[in-house]
Amino acid sequence: MRKTRILLADDHQIVLEGLKNLLEPEFEIVGTVEDGRALVAEALKLHPDVIVVDISMPLLNGIEAVRQIKKIDERSKVIFLTMHPDVTYATSAFDAGASGYVLKNSASRELVTAIKEAVQGKTYVTPIIAGELIQSYKNLRPGENIIAGKLTDRQKEILHLVVEGYSAKEIANMLSISPRTVETHKYNMMQELNLKTTADLIKFAIKNNLTTL
Repeated sequence: MRKTRILLADDHQIVLEGLKNLLEPEFEIVGTVEDGRALVAEALKLHPDVIVVDISMPLLNGIEAVRQIKKIDERSKVIFLTMHPDVTYATSAFDAGASGYVLKNSASRELVTAIKEAVQGKTYVTPIIAGELIQSYKNLRPGENIIAGKLTDRQKEILHLVVEGYSAKEIANMLSISPRTVETHKYNMMQELNLKTTADLIKFAIKNNLTTL
């Protein structure tokens, strides 16, 4: 029987090694990556059965990376493995197309189960937040994520890098676009969100969790 093929994404090498040791007895690890942009590239090249990814990733956060992957290839199942026991993060993860949400401190007990359930088309939520997550969906009002919906995928990508402290020139090099295009996106975001400066944009993004949406 063919083993389930898994791609691992985390910005800490020691975590990747630990995950490989945990999963290799039952699954085939087809690759490891340490930033969000590399994740998108490898996922679209390798077409793994399951992607295990952290939320907090350099260059592009895990949630936005998964959104980009799912737009092109919906076949890979996604398990978020994170330190965030926050329903806001979990909601964003499932909205992006996740099949599972597991906390890092529960990985040894739950990750294998989450992967197996994802392969079977099921959804796995770590029990610590499962009840709260269900309640949050019940309480979600129409238009709840309207702020995030105002921004394009490219704008979210640039916003994430702006919040991380990269200059327009550095962002342009990372995304293979011109610095002028970066500045245009920043200007359009500020216009859309009624903000005046880059500092205002950064504060707004952090306050409204836009870098993880």
